[in-house]
Amino acid sequence: MTESSERPLEEYYAALQRLQNGQSINVPIGTKITNDAVSLEAGRGKGSIKKSRALFADLIGAIQEAARLERDPEHNPKEKVARSQAKADYYRLLYEAALARELSLLKELYELKKQLSKLTGGKVIPLRKKKTSGPDGEE
Repeated sequence: MTESSERPLEEYYAALQRLQNGQSINVPIGTKITNDAVSLEAGRGKGSIKKSRALFADLIGAIQEAARLERDPEHNPKEKVARSQAKADYYRLLYEAALARELSLLKELYELKKQLSKLTGGKVIPLRKKKTSGPDGEE
């Protein structure tokens, strides 16, 4: 390749990198990665990357790979955030359900102890044990 043919390719690869990083200059941020988007981001005309030109074969392959990764939810940061948020919401619901069960069981235990106290004529038994002194008299 000659010096004049390498310079535009460098510009195209730099434009592709900016699109992948979400730091585009010439096209709106979040634009889908396509041949046209890369050429516009590189400051060239739409359609300047042609499949018929052997010069662009590697660039087109890189663009197609970047577009595939962009569509893949495993590599898409927005999808990762959405999945993480959904997981957090799911575990929050499980946590709240566990707390509700715990509270319900504590209330049921209190009511049963109260009922037992009435039947036996004793005082209500506290739910928590009183702190006892240690062997050397300290708490």
